[in-house]
Amino acid sequence: MLSAASRPYIDASVPVLREHGLAITRHFYASMFEAHPELRNLFNMGNQASGAQQQSLASAVFAYAANIDNAAALGPVLERIVHKHVSVGITPSHYPIVGRHLLSAIKDVLGGAATPALIAAWDEAYWLLAGELIAAEARLTERTQAPSGTLRELIVADVDRETEHIVSYYLRTPEGGSPGEFAPGQYVSVSVTLPDGLQQRRQYSLSDAPGAAHWRITVKREDAAGAKPAGQISNWLHANLKAGDRILVSPPYGEFTTPLDAAHPLVLLSAGVGITPMMSIVAALAANGSRREILFAHAAREASHVALRRHLAFAATQLPRLSVATFLETPRGSERDITGETFAGRMDIARLTLPANADYLLCGPGPFMQTQWRTLRDAGVPAERLHREVFGPDALDHLL
Repeated sequence: MLSAASRPYIDASVPVLREHGLAITRHFYASMFEAHPELRNLFNMGNQASGAQQQSLASAVFAYAANIDNAAALGPVLERIVHKHVSVGITPSHYPIVGRHLLSAIKDVLGGAATPALIAAWDEAYWLLAGELIAAEARLTERTQAPSGTLRELIVADVDRETEHIVSYYLRTPEGGSPGEFAPGQYVSVSVTLPDGLQQRRQYSLSDAPGAAHWRITVKREDAAGAKPAGQISNWLHANLKAGDRILVSPPYGEFTTPLDAAHPLVLLSAGVGITPMMSIVAALAANGSRREILFAHAAREASHVALRRHLAFAATQLPRLSVATFLETPRGSERDITGETFAGRMDIARLTLPANADYLLCGPGPFMQTQWRTLRDAGVPAERLHREVFGPDALDHLL
């Protein structure tokens, strides 16, 4: 618990961080990478280039200050961070480096406003948070029996082009068997060494049911758009990875899942490549013979952009209480192979019949999830029934 002496300084930091948080995190990353260039292999340098990681950390620091006594709000966020840290290889030795450079960045950006008492308060708060994360990460590695950052070599058994921009890769062990069990909705980290020697890991949801003879990841190629650079790893995978190749993959991680034996209704809301963990969940429920009431609603630009269509169609034949709705921004009359009902325009849940007392899982681009989250909260859905998976840095908008 934060000490009584430090609390006023942390509380007073909320408006300061709102104003200067991004400047602090930009300075933090620049100084840390200059002093420790080896850490570039642990951090997503694509998100660094776009500025998304700096913005996310600024939001995280602000959200932590604003919710430091709200364990119910911070708990799910910290759990998500724990899984991500272990999947990429964060260890206790990294925390002193981060803490030192973060506190230095606060002092450098705030100048005289960063009094010794303020820095002492943030030092205390940082190590409270770090201690929680280190302990939780140790518990996770003990449960999985895999040290942080563990990778193993898998074989690409098959490659299936889902859409113009999305490809599925089927992974097996070198002996030809299944890589193992996982919870539907989890992800793995894929490690790639780029031509310049930089090692990078990216997380991709497992898009098939557990129990298959393979793992399947479904990867969208991220093209450059305006100031946003092209995705280094997704483009490398699309250009280079083929059947028969070997690739380094982590164990499964992530808390974005649902009990397969639950009885209450389930609503899955996704957009774009956010369909991938939803498809894993639906396929698992189908394989489990579930009779649960399920609403699967997906948003895409057009029908040809909807990945995993035939897999969803098959699951629908196995799930008697599954309803499917697809929102297409630009219908082109090519929706014949889309399962269920189609709607023109962006997702509008007011056009859907939402089951009572449902759990909601959300996955898609940040603005999509912000809109659905706020709409559902305004409709009276309790926050504890809302769960989301974030691809990339989390803006933590629901905590701000």
